[in-house]
Amino acid sequence: MLCAAAITTPATAQTRSISQSDRAQGAQANPQLLAQYGGAYSGPQSAYVERVGKKVAVQSGLSNASGDFTVALLNSPVENAFAIPGGYVYVTRQLLALMNSEAELAAVLGHEVGHVAARHSNSRNTRSTLGTLGATLLGAVTGSDLVGRLAGAGSQLYTLSYSRNQEYQADQFGVRYATAAGYAPSGMADALIQLNEAQALAGQTSGRGGNSVPTWMSTHPNGAERVRRARQLAQQAGGATTRPVQDTTYLRMLDGLRYDDDPAQGVIDGTTFRHPGMRIRFTAPAGYALQNGTDAVTIAGQGGQAEFRMAAAGDPAGVVRQRLAALGAQNPPQPQTTRINGTDAAIATVRANANNQQVDVTIVAYRYPSATYYFQIVTPAGRGVGPFQSLLDSFGTLSQAEAGAITGKRIRIVTVKAGDTVDSLARQMAYPDYQRDRFLTINGMDDDARPVPGQLVKLVVRG
Repeated sequence: MLCAAAITTPATAQTRSISQSDRAQGAQANPQLLAQYGGAYSGPQSAYVERVGKKVAVQSGLSNASGDFTVALLNSPVENAFAIPGGYVYVTRQLLALMNSEAELAAVLGHEVGHVAARHSNSRNTRSTLGTLGATLLGAVTGSDLVGRLAGAGSQLYTLSYSRNQEYQADQFGVRYATAAGYAPSGMADALIQLNEAQALAGQTSGRGGNSVPTWMSTHPNGAERVRRARQLAQQAGGATTRPVQDTTYLRMLDGLRYDDDPAQGVIDGTTFRHPGMRIRFTAPAGYALQNGTDAVTIAGQGGQAEFRMAAAGDPAGVVRQRLAALGAQNPPQPQTTRINGTDAAIATVRANANNQQVDVTIVAYRYPSATYYFQIVTPAGRGVGPFQSLLDSFGTLSQAEAGAITGKRIRIVTVKAGDTVDSLARQMAYPDYQRDRFLTINGMDDDARPVPGQLVKLVVRG
């Protein structure tokens, strides 16, 4: 742990310019990261984020030319931000919506660029996970070639693990870069508080599986001590340690931003996944977490892990054979044909050895007119589909009316009127539960807050 005296000393980690090797590495990773996080968001907020990100990044010493940096707003419902060598900086729309000022956003992006400038990647633990970090089975068995290929093909999330000292140092850089770019140095402490409150809320709600999805706060350890240090950094920079006047420009920029799941990629309600375009649905077993990726949905729990994907329309048995062959299975069995909920289906299970453990890998494919949908399942040896039988049985078709009724959520910025209260505003939040808590958290308000006429607040509404 850094001593208190270290806070008064400017960050001294060595920085470097963007090398050709860095550029090549970043250019190769960029398309993969965009795909893993739902692609680049196409809304008007993208240009805003790009401007802020480049303004902060050029303060790092990596390059004095803003054109050397690529800043992307990601179409993801996960609160996250990161940067990689080569000048690539990313923030998700979910995290953008959580911030309440441009200074907070600048501090978070500066923090991420700081990790790259300080070369923390040389000693960090970088991991791509199959959907959720709670997938205990695959965490134990990915040593097998077959299961390793299954995990490698999965819906991945880019997550980082830094030491506490590295996090503190990146905070120093974040404050330094943001302040040099003209932002209030209090943005870092404000952002940490806001992110910490969001993490606490995720622990109370089920919703989209907030406990299991790796967010910025779960991969960047936080606590009261880190907030205290960030406030000291702001004082040393000569700025206020309390939140400035409401940033109305930033808040108005958020209006219309997509929030939570994008219906174009399917939506998760509790343990049920529905996709209006594909017109399909399925429900995870009780106690299992769902994570929606760009090209796959992962279902994970203590008894194993499953992944839902799509292939070209065709014979389900043929798809099962193709998937097993692609995963490296030798002499797989002939798939068994069956019907599930009136739909033609095929299923086959093979045994794999992983880290001296035996596991079952099962492929189940369903015939649909426009595509073949399939699940890839990994369970302990002898379990077959195990706890996922209810998942397979729940797979079915949405009616046109059911598909049409699926709407996403957006951020709306409203002006507080006379007579408005936290409770009256919170009742407009598009959630069946925790409306007050969600409203307070996304607006960075205390429990005893009293909205003032003329004040801007965020609402999450259907649309």
